[in-house]
Order: sequence, then C-alpha cells, then structure tokens
Amino acid sequence: MQCWTARRPSYAEPSTALIEMAGEFELIDRYFTHSGAQRSDVVLGVGDDGAIVNIPEGHELVVVADTVVCGVHFPTDAEPADVAYRALAVNLSDLAAMGAQPAWATLALTLPTADEMWVETFAGAFSALARKFEVALIGGDTTRGPLSVTVQAMGLVPRGSALRRSGARPGDLVYVTGWPGDAAAGLALLQGRLGGQGADRGWLIRRFQRPEPRVDWGLRLRGVASACIDVSDGLAADLGQLVSVSGVGAVLRVESVPLSRALYACAGEERAREFALCGGDDYELLFTVPESRRSELAALMALPGAPAVHCIGEIVAGSGVRVRLGSRELAVRGFDHFRP
Repeated sequence: MQCWTARRPSYAEPSTALIEMAGEFELIDRYFTHSGAQRSDVVLGVGDDGAIVNIPEGHELVVVADTVVCGVHFPTDAEPADVAYRALAVNLSDLAAMGAQPAWATLALTLPTADEMWVETFAGAFSALARKFEVALIGGDTTRGPLSVTVQAMGLVPRGSALRRSGARPGDLVYVTGWPGDAAAGLALLQGRLGGQGADRGWLIRRFQRPEPRVDWGLRLRGVASACIDVSDGLAADLGQLVSVSGVGAVLRVESVPLSRALYACAGEERAREFALCGGDDYELLFTVPESRRSELAALMALPGAPAVHCIGEIVAGSGVRVRLGSRELAVRGFDHFRP
C-alpha cells in the first residue's frame, strides 16, 4: 500500500521525517488528560494508577474491549482521525449490542514513534466522538511498538435489562439495521480489489472508515429484542454466533438482505451479496424479536431518526445457520483472524 508522505509518515515502519519528539507523559498530559466528556460520576480519572467511577444504584456495568492493528484493521496510510474514530466506534457498537448507555473508556496506544502531529490529530478525533456519546476517557497507557490501539469501553444498563446473544427462540424473526456489506466493499476499494467511482465509491469508503455506532437503537431494543449482536465478522457468521449461544438454528434468506445502491453500483448483484453476507466491519445490529414484541418494534421503526431495519430470516429449532437463496442453500463463512 501507499505510504504516507513526510508530512504524515507511514506507521508501517518508523520514519525519520518527524517533528520534535515528545515524551510519554507529555503526550498524555497534553492530549488525553481532559479528553472526551466531563462526567460528574468520574471520581478520579487520567493521571493516577487507576480510575474511580460511581455506578448508579440499580444499574449494572457492561465492559467491552477491542484492539485495532495497523495493516489488519486499517491500512497503513489511514488518517489518524479515522483510526481514532474507528477504535472507539467499534467499542461503542459492542455496548449498543448489549443495550448499554456508554459512560467511560480507557485507551492503550502503541506508537512506533512519538509523532506529535499524528497524536494531536488522533486525540482530537477520539475526543470528539467520545463527547458525542458522553464518554469520559478515564485512563490508559502509551508505549512504543507497532501501531495499534486498544480501547476498553464501559456502559450502564438498568439491572437485568442488558441485551444478550442467548435469548433467541424458535419463531423469532431476525432483523438487521442499515446496509450490510458496505464497509467490506469500502475496504476492498481502498485495497484495489474493487472498482468504483464518484459518490458511490466515497460512500462505501466512508462506511468503512467511519462506522456509525447504533447506540440509540440498542437502548430502544431493551425489552423488545430477545437477542442481539453487532455485525463485525460478517452477517452469516455473526448470526451463527448468536444462534450457537442461544442453542437454536436460523434460516437466513439472501433475497431479504438489503443492498445499498452504492454497493450494488460498484460490485454488481452477485458480489454485493457476497460482501453483505460475509464481509463484516459494518457494526450494524443483528437482532431477534419474538412475535409478541413485533408491534413494539414497528413502533420503534416509525420513530424519527430510526435507522433502516430489515427482516432477513427467522429462528428455527436445531442448530447452525442455513443460508437460502430461493430453494438453494449456500455455504458462506465470515472473517476469522486465525484462518487463511
């Protein structure tokens, strides 16, 4: 892949084209001490050996963590603002899938060099997204090494109300928000594995670089959805994870999986279906709803600002996911870090 210019050095390898180096504690103090939202429930935040927060009475703490690695989760020439956004957004998506209200986060940042220009841009984007979702940065770590970012995010749910993967039952319908496949196609465009031009290309790349965490929708699904997961490894694979934990099976109907206009225009129908079923990186919510709650879901879908929501299958007795296109069954699989 193309490396950055001297103004924005590539983080594939250390570069000598850097501005003046700053020390670890200088970077933390300058860019992260007051990052994100300022919350009254933070007793002690950045700057001590540990953070102290107040958990409201009647609530439970939901804790998630994700690592994004240069060359694995984002290209070596990715903008630092996009890296920061993505690192926090994927964690917010996990909280959304649990029906949790985001509250706090920690950040572990591994850098090849103390490039202050890169860190300043990264920190600004991280803080902006954190403020949007009222997340306070309460601690973390910086160290030297290959570029990677680890975020741990914490959220709150009323006791006993968290969404889980384990609640799906035969007869439930399966739904997905948004337009699966767009982000995987965006990455393929960046890597030269897919062609596309104009607004459609820009839309798909943006969907990869800046996934939108469905936090509000996750909160609304509490008490309505029987099970929920976010789409990170591919629609079929993540549905497989959900039904495995729930001890049921599912039928996924390919013709019901939504395709965005941009994805269809750049990839064509057959390849667009492949991206939608197997691509991953969309961070949309995949959830199940029992018959007794479908009218409540319909009411939520009619609210202003609700995302596009599509019914794509149903939960059945048995195990595994049967992917059907008309009368045919297809064999599909999602992303696995340790499988070629």
